[in-house]
Amino acid sequence: MQNLIPTIPSLQDLTLQAALQRRIDGKTKPLGALGQLEHLMLRIGLILGSETPVLREPQLMVFAGDHGLARQGVSAYPSDVTWQMVENFLAGGAAVSVLARQHGLSLTVVDAGVAHEFAPRAGLVIAKVAAGTADSSEQPAMTTEQCATAIATGKHLLAQRPGNALLLGEMGIGNTSSATLLLARLQNLPIEQCTGRGTGLDDAGLQRKIETLGAVLQRHAFAVEPLQALAGFGGFEIAMMVGAVLQAALERRVIVVDGFIAGAAVLVAARLQPAVLERCVFAHRSMEAGHRLMLEALDAEPLLDLGLRLGEGSGAALAWPLLQSACKILSEMASFESAGVSKQD
Repeated sequence: MQNLIPTIPSLQDLTLQAALQRRIDGKTKPLGALGQLEHLMLRIGLILGSETPVLREPQLMVFAGDHGLARQGVSAYPSDVTWQMVENFLAGGAAVSVLARQHGLSLTVVDAGVAHEFAPRAGLVIAKVAAGTADSSEQPAMTTEQCATAIATGKHLLAQRPGNALLLGEMGIGNTSSATLLLARLQNLPIEQCTGRGTGLDDAGLQRKIETLGAVLQRHAFAVEPLQALAGFGGFEIAMMVGAVLQAALERRVIVVDGFIAGAAVLVAARLQPAVLERCVFAHRSMEAGHRLMLEALDAEPLLDLGLRLGEGSGAALAWPLLQSACKILSEMASFESAGVSKQD
């Protein structure tokens, strides 16, 4: 599978970085007065290679897949909710659908491996690897070949789409368990610290989930490399996001990372190619227990902290206007010189 992984070069450009910082500091404001937004301006400018970056044709891609491990009771919802929510996305009724309309985001839903047959229609890409992953408590969630196919498909789907920004979203009952397992294994953390309630488990359900995931980690004790862990723990939607992230990074697109599950895909991609992280903007800090640890592992400072725990790309869509504002300020806000305003001493 290693030949699937493109080499992602560093974006380090000291000349452009200095020029961007001068431009930011020269705006009619006290130094640093726009806080985190100034870091965002610098990040986007470096990704897009411009002192006046323009975001074009943003692609919001929601990857959906089912998980065999869900049969072990690790989610408060049945697996049928995966395909039902895909239908809701396509009908325009989900939170991410509303936000995509509001912010002019092109929304694509990708069937990466849902245990349901969808009728073809606009906005849906059927790229099913299989009808859900295997149960990782019994065997690897994906074969090596399935994992490679999912990554390659994610790369291909992103390469087909226009624009210079990718917003990541996902849907899959049981996928917080996959993300938790990837975090615990790749960061060598206790499963108890990484495991949260997902879609709303009660205390007994949470304890059952911790015990189940601990047993899965033991069963796949030798799946320690990123691609081994990805195949061992799933899911198809996470593997396709890994491929999309790698392709977006290669093309120098801005990658807007949603929550915990999207973060797991980025964690895998960054372990394969560390410079991926130079292209990422992290939308928010969710309520999922492991997300704080995930953000620490990625050395990420999220833009929002709204207590979200929805997934589906909703946090990325909510953060999108901040990226637009960062670009507008870089391009349109007056400098001290152009406005005839005196600088601070």
